[in-house]
Amino acid sequence: MIMTHPLSPATIIDFLNHFNDSIKTEKPSNYWSNYLKTGSYLWLDTGDIAAARKIWSSDFSALTTNNTLLNNETQKGAYDKIIPIIASKISSLSDSEQVKEIAFCLNVIHGLRLVKIFKAQVSVELHTELAHDITGIIETASRLHQCAPNHFIIKIPYTASGLIAARRLKNKGIPVNFTLDFSVRQNAFSSVIAQPKYTNVFMGRLGAYLKSNKLGEGKYIGEKVTLETQHCLRILNRKGLTQTRLIAASIRNSEQLIHLAGTDVFTIPVKIAEEANNRNIIPKKSHINDIPELDLYDNENIKHLQLKKLWQVRNHEIETILHLNNKLPETGQELEEYAREHGCRDLFPTLTKAEHATLKQDGKIPDHSKWENKIIAGEIGIDTLLNLAGLYSFETDQQQLDRRIKSLLNIHAIEKDHS
Repeated sequence: MIMTHPLSPATIIDFLNHFNDSIKTEKPSNYWSNYLKTGSYLWLDTGDIAAARKIWSSDFSALTTNNTLLNNETQKGAYDKIIPIIASKISSLSDSEQVKEIAFCLNVIHGLRLVKIFKAQVSVELHTELAHDITGIIETASRLHQCAPNHFIIKIPYTASGLIAARRLKNKGIPVNFTLDFSVRQNAFSSVIAQPKYTNVFMGRLGAYLKSNKLGEGKYIGEKVTLETQHCLRILNRKGLTQTRLIAASIRNSEQLIHLAGTDVFTIPVKIAEEANNRNIIPKKSHINDIPELDLYDNENIKHLQLKKLWQVRNHEIETILHLNNKLPETGQELEEYAREHGCRDLFPTLTKAEHATLKQDGKIPDHSKWENKIIAGEIGIDTLLNLAGLYSFETDQQQLDRRIKSLLNIHAIEKDHS
């Protein structure tokens, strides 16, 4: 997906002149400062500039965007006027290359607008076609970094290729936010092998999985996994294996902020930030040692669904992580094969084309009944299911964005099937 003649960072930055964005005046908040006192940093999880302006204060230090959030803004028509202007600069590229380059430019432009308005760091994401492309990830992430070296943090998804690419980017001094993690063990893999600046637990989707599949109310599973991950990362940090910080992501309600006070970083949707501000429930202290009990319909589900894999790291997984850290494979396939051979097949499963299609069709939250036997057999984990489903969900939104670009350029190319 690498462009033959991509636009230079300077050319892309010049596109900002087409937007008359006023800088948001920073003021501290009596409410949000209480979270800073517990040791948590605060980010806003949104690409909606108008919405972010309403809640932003100097207590926030960054914003996160992704394929979905950028697509939301693009579908509103926010970039309809700039797209043909960008296209005029890259007319020598093929239609498909033009679409990819414009999508890249929109990512940069939107991120730079957030940097300018809020004077903050911004976490930006790659095109979904790069998820398994080490060379593409490194070259595209490097281009993003060149556009805002002091402000952009590059999001890379949890894949085998992503682990390798992120490590190489770290060695180049490019900050990475490793994303789409759903368990302690995935975060152990990403923090030690990839060595990113940040990694995540998408906690809300864990609760949604239990609730949507009628396995429990979904309460506290996200909090438990996040807090256990925080403890794991701090142990790894003390041992000198990583310096990665944890982000509590996919937050679904303001109570979760209280439960997780003291976690390294929160990335908070605007709606939840407004809810928390209005309720004015203030954390009195850090709660990272207050791990809640799970709310399940049947406690046998912990064993039956192998839920402990979400908040525990087994010895053979630690051994695999340490080996891969010391001898980083050249390809994602090599990493996957080594992991499978050493008892980690449920983290890097081999799925059929039909199984991939099923995950893509189900959306963000997989249908548990379709995967229960494989979960029980140890052939796939719930964390892995949610990771793969998240990749496909972002891919769907990226394709919507690409289609809007095509419509504005009158490009009628046949969509590729990436399943």
